[in-house]
Amino acid sequence: MVAATAGVAGAIGVVGAAAGAGFVTLLKRQAAHARDVIGKPLGEEAIDADKVYKKTFGGTPVELLVLGDSIAAGLGAETRGGTLGARLAKGTAKALQRPVRLRTAAVVGAETSMVPAQLESLPDGYRPDVAVVIVGGNDVTHRVPQKDSIRVLGEVIDALRERGAEVVVGTCPDVGAVRPLPQPLRSLGRRIAKQLADGQREIALAKGAHVVSLSDVVGPFFITNPDEMFAIDHFHPSAMGYKRTAKAMLPSVLAALGQVHQVPFGHHLPELPPEAEEPPDPDTNTGRVGSS
Repeated sequence: MVAATAGVAGAIGVVGAAAGAGFVTLLKRQAAHARDVIGKPLGEEAIDADKVYKKTFGGTPVELLVLGDSIAAGLGAETRGGTLGARLAKGTAKALQRPVRLRTAAVVGAETSMVPAQLESLPDGYRPDVAVVIVGGNDVTHRVPQKDSIRVLGEVIDALRERGAEVVVGTCPDVGAVRPLPQPLRSLGRRIAKQLADGQREIALAKGAHVVSLSDVVGPFFITNPDEMFAIDHFHPSAMGYKRTAKAMLPSVLAALGQVHQVPFGHHLPELPPEAEEPPDPDTNTGRVGSS
């Protein structure tokens, strides 16, 4: 899910100081061991899955943008169709009966502070209908202050909405689901990740974004079925892991596009009303989703 580094151990500096030097040493050793076990069997580049999906539906494609880290980029998927972005594109296309053009700006290893650069890499005239942002795991492992991560996420959401996009944020995943992380490092990582996810949810909703709490909607699958849900590094999602994650996120993507108005457990509607008040007409084959 995230880049495994000794930063997980470093994130508990205050707690460790209170517990004693021995506890800190234990956590550092556990983090180093986890790094060795996980390694980088998947490399550092995700499959390029960008294209128009379901062209046979005809009409102007819905523009789907994916930003964030390795999960957003789809590292661990064996085919382009197995990436998170591709699965979201296909699911959205089927629901709207419209083609969907996927553009992935997510970068493997990205922290929240790097997402603005992903935005800057987009063409000036590019205007996505909906943008999906998944980030936070690397902020946990690299000891990024949560207030900084949350602030930058808010700025990213503002920038996306200025481009006319509706935004869906997938909050920081449950780091505690990663089996190569031993205890007590795993429990500590889970707690820190949950704190960040809570902060992400709060700022995203306040900024008018839809939110999917990944630890709630897919976390249990990774805990109960790790061999199926994780890739060969036991850290990033497998093809099945991405399939589950995309299926779980799809309701909020469709809600952001005005296609549905009720979302299941683990999904949160924005505090600010979306710009598109009316659901899109699935029979309309031209123009942007939700536009008149």
